[in-house]
Amino acid sequence: MFLFLVVALAVVVAAVTLAVVGGGENGPLPEAVPDRLTDSLPLDRPVNRADVDGLRIPLAARGYRMADVDDALSRLGAELAERDARIADLESALAGARAVAAHISMEKPAAHPEGEQP
Repeated sequence: MFLFLVVALAVVVAAVTLAVVGGGENGPLPEAVPDRLTDSLPLDRPVNRADVDGLRIPLAARGYRMADVDDALSRLGAELAERDARIADLESALAGARAVAAHISMEKPAAHPEGEQP
């Protein structure tokens, strides 16, 4: 009885091995083409909310491809830093324009009512 179980186990292991390796009628399994990031972020314009919402990072054997994630995150980080610098420049320019406008309005002579002369 023990010998029969050992032989049956060997037959099952051999059958599974042949099925996995490709001993069947279909041959071996074709090589899987790795997924690549196809809907990357646009290079010709700044990234907008729809681009980020539509970004789909492909899965790899153990999660996501680190290079694709790193590229997407570095691009988003660079654009956010650029926008932050631009916002800071615009706020600085606006503060300067307001200071000049306040200075000019203080130097304007007071308007005299009609008919009166200084």
